[in-house]
Amino acid sequence: MTESLRRNGEYEHANPYQGPHQHASSPVNPEWPPPPAQPPGNHPTQPLPDMRSEQQPEQPAEPHGGRPARRRGPAALLVAVAIVAAAVGGGTAYGIQELTGSDTVASSSTSTNVVPSSQKGTVSGVAKAVSPSIVEINATSNAGSSTGSGVIITDDGEIITNNHVVSGASSVKVTTNDGKQYTAEVVGTDSKKDLALIKLQNASGLKAATLGDSAGIGVGDQVVAIGSPEGLTGTVTSGIVSALDRDVTVSTDEGQQQQQQRQGGQWPFEFGGQQFNGDTGSSTTTYKAIQTDASLNPGNSGGALIDMNGNIIGINSAMYSATESSASAGSVGLGFAIPINTVKADLPELRAGASN
Repeated sequence: MTESLRRNGEYEHANPYQGPHQHASSPVNPEWPPPPAQPPGNHPTQPLPDMRSEQQPEQPAEPHGGRPARRRGPAALLVAVAIVAAAVGGGTAYGIQELTGSDTVASSSTSTNVVPSSQKGTVSGVAKAVSPSIVEINATSNAGSSTGSGVIITDDGEIITNNHVVSGASSVKVTTNDGKQYTAEVVGTDSKKDLALIKLQNASGLKAATLGDSAGIGVGDQVVAIGSPEGLTGTVTSGIVSALDRDVTVSTDEGQQQQQQRQGGQWPFEFGGQQFNGDTGSSTTTYKAIQTDASLNPGNSGGALIDMNGNIIGINSAMYSATESSASAGSVGLGFAIPINTVKADLPELRAGASN
């Protein structure tokens, strides 16, 4: 504005020999210089013209006490800025909706809607949308065999599961939801978080699950669990989030894990100072877990805990059994899952071949 005014002034007085009459008849801003008839005290001191300064001479003079036209400039600018900000905000929200496919933008990434809108919020809708991303895992070792579950995270066959499902395995076979069978290799393991990454051989076109945000869940939220308890592929159960940040202690000893395999899928763990499903041994690790009352049984380990939008929020890892016999073991509504944010943070190391 200042530079514009200076240029206007220089243009108007470009001729130094212009006389008073010429100046009076030239089309210049009547407020420059101020009209001598107006008392100096009743008129604002030399107001700057707005961006329409070239039309200013044709505008009628403002009455005393009125607000000069130039003061509408900042107000108009503020309004324009507000409109632009609103447009940018709205555009951002719309962009997020387009990228995530969600009907509304929520405070966490768990708002991604994997479930069709016609079945949103239903267990059947979650099951239909996510079941193709859940697999059954059969691991064989010198100690015997075990059955667990896993979650497909890439369309070429990367699968997240529990470390105790594949620990010490000499061969790993995977069955997808549509009945196809694959051979898998163990890529990386993390016994401290009870996580493992396996990769299917010669796989493509698989349906990868959507990993949500476990920080966005709350106690009482409805959840769905999908896995292969006792080899029953694609079993669906539901419940709620019972608690968050539970300290669950599990074994990191491979010998203990192989003992678990012989027992048919029960996984020993410690919670609240007590040990369940057998002895965890002397080598243990503790992680923060999501507690759920969704029914979990032997074979659910490595399967998915899912929110009602179809996002994976946890990897089921432990369940309490009132008996040490797998033949009579059953869910009593006390299960635990590794938060998916823990999984996502651990993925780079697992992909790099970690074996701790």
